[in-house]
Amino acid sequence: MNILDKIVKDKRIEVDLRKSLIPTKQLEQSVLFERETVSLSKKLRNSNSGIIAEHKRRSPSKSVINHNLNVQDVASGYENAGVCGMSVLTDGKYFGGSLDDLLIARASSSLPLLRKEFIIDEYQILESKSYGADVILLIAAILTRDEIKQFSEFAKQLNLDVLLEVHNEAELHKSIMPSLDMLGVNNRNLKTFEVSLEISKQLSQLIPEDLVKVSESGISSIDAIKELQPYGYKGFLIGENFMKTDNPGENAEKFINELIK
Repeated sequence: MNILDKIVKDKRIEVDLRKSLIPTKQLEQSVLFERETVSLSKKLRNSNSGIIAEHKRRSPSKSVINHNLNVQDVASGYENAGVCGMSVLTDGKYFGGSLDDLLIARASSSLPLLRKEFIIDEYQILESKSYGADVILLIAAILTRDEIKQFSEFAKQLNLDVLLEVHNEAELHKSIMPSLDMLGVNNRNLKTFEVSLEISKQLSQLIPEDLVKVSESGISSIDAIKELQPYGYKGFLIGENFMKTDNPGENAEKFINELIK
């Protein structure tokens, strides 16, 4: 059983528990459920940096990244830095995140927020909306084509953007459908945790033009972004690079200024 299988197994137990504690009716009555969402895909299309900055305390591949920062400071710092959007890890067991992080990020900024989560149930999409997300992540490696269709169409009904993440050509082919806004290529091999930008380059030709191309994992330098831009990438998800510093917002600002000068 690889790490992804373990995460999904635990996630099913967690989601069943959450469903038993908070009924969908309660989620739909949340104050944030009625707010107008902000489209990350539109912001990326019109941006000259394309940075999606992440809040991440730890990960299975790197263990602790940063446990000392509060979400409020990180979110307002990222917004001041001029990022296009913010990704918030909400998985507790493996990444040290929570839905409260999403709530605090929403209260602290007006950025489009991506809920970074292992979505295996429609319930989590309702949750995302009720906690202030603008975008959900769907991971092709853990979903069937029918599930991707069901979840992405449900998200669109709630006016949420959909970022679909793939790791290889097979996942890409099974996933393409009209209810997606962005196609993210994860440069990390989930079995070995090795990272290579070649994956983004190889898959770029196969991504339809109407989807915003996003590259994820292993992007820690201006050079990496400049290398990927000619392949049509408009979005770049950066977490660790900013989060391992004492001031992610300040570092994101320096990075963006350097990138667009």
